[in-house]
Amino acid sequence: MIILGIDPGTAIMGYGLIEQKGNHLKALSYSCWRTPAHTPLANRLLMLFEQIDSFLREYQPDQMAIEELFFNRNTTTALTVGHARGVAMLASAQNRIPVFEYTPLQVKQAVVGYGRADKKQVQQMVKGLLRLDQIPKPDDTADALAIAICHAHSYALDKRVEELR
Repeated sequence: MIILGIDPGTAIMGYGLIEQKGNHLKALSYSCWRTPAHTPLANRLLMLFEQIDSFLREYQPDQMAIEELFFNRNTTTALTVGHARGVAMLASAQNRIPVFEYTPLQVKQAVVGYGRADKKQVQQMVKGLLRLDQIPKPDDTADALAIAICHAHSYALDKRVEELR
């Protein structure tokens, strides 16, 4: 199964494409999409959509996992991140790719085994689980890979539970 993890944002949107074969995870592609500062929001969203759509058409992942929006003290930031999430989800839906959402707590729990893990712990586990030489940069990229890993673990567990029913 090929999974695309997305860490949404309008200035920087991290992405991580992984392959899951049994219990083995492999990073296929990871980086981030950036939009220029001082660009109107609508134009940023269009740029992100075009980049995501192009990526989805090229790599054709089986599923997309995206970080669920949690309430932020800065409502302006929360709203713009919500717009970026919507663009990613729209691109996925247009390409007929199912979308799964995870909270930061769920991601930390699935990757580190502790829901209150700090960013460095998550990054080290991403590096180890994917057998990477170094921690992916920027942080948004490492977060996107963590979201993809979370989905790989959660989806596999859900399928096993279903089989037992």
